[in-house]
Amino acid sequence: MIAAAAALTAGVLLLPRVLPDAASGVGGLLETFLPWSWLVIVVLAALALLRRSAVALGAVVLPVAAWAVLFGGLLLPVTGSTAHGLVVVNHNVSDENPDPAGTARAVAGAGADLVALQELVPSAREVYARVLADRYPHHTVHGTVGLWSRYPLRGADTVAVKPAGIPEPWSRGLRAVARTPHGDVAVYVAHLPSVRLGAGGLAAKWRDESARMLGDAIAAEEVARVVLLGDLNGTAGDRGLRPLTSRLEVAERGFAFSFPAGFPVVRIDQVMARAAAVAEIRALPATGSDHRPVLGRVRWDGDRE
Repeated sequence: MIAAAAALTAGVLLLPRVLPDAASGVGGLLETFLPWSWLVIVVLAALALLRRSAVALGAVVLPVAAWAVLFGGLLLPVTGSTAHGLVVVNHNVSDENPDPAGTARAVAGAGADLVALQELVPSAREVYARVLADRYPHHTVHGTVGLWSRYPLRGADTVAVKPAGIPEPWSRGLRAVARTPHGDVAVYVAHLPSVRLGAGGLAAKWRDESARMLGDAIAAEEVARVVLLGDLNGTAGDRGLRPLTSRLEVAERGFAFSFPAGFPVVRIDQVMARAAAVAEIRALPATGSDHRPVLGRVRWDGDRE
């Protein structure tokens, strides 16, 4: 029984897409929590030891190897230089944040080149703009998402990521070109619809539709270097984000669990890039939001030494 469970765990790790998604969203939910499968592996190993079963213990090696292949690299130290790339911070600041000024000071203190914020409610926008102004003289806000930059921005505009089924006014995407010392970078900031878990399963239809719209916009982007910052309401392994992860690089190092802030178990706040590598991503200390900020180090292709 233990050996069979170990083989099944290894199979799910290596081939999660064999599980149907359908309307229930079970496949995407499983992919979201795959990093935590090490807990199952530890239990299986403990049971194998208690039973003193060499066969069962040998079988546990299978999911251990599978987990190492999928996630072991995230635990390794960062290699290479990011001197010619960008340091970026992404943060869903929460529309119920009781301390926007403190949150703004916290993200500014990270020393990033770019700061992307989501859930910018009208009552707090001026607070963020005022606190971030000294370090970030260039910024743009569209709807509830904003971008602050050390470098000049041009061509700032709204990106349509609103699913057809949402009737109310809704603007959660923007695109601007940052004129960095190392060349132009098209920066996208997005907040995709929430995924809700209910009696009928995982409701991800709107999130998936929004991801497809954003993916199409990035596919049509003419600037070679692209950075995407946002609360995507999905992990990098979630099949619903394939329109993005199939076109963009995700983090090479770091788990950076960002949600919920009090005891983060998933990273739904993302840094992705095109024509570049996300060399590292890590979560920053909690602010007044229900998300933690994440910091990413982006390294341009060719800057490997």
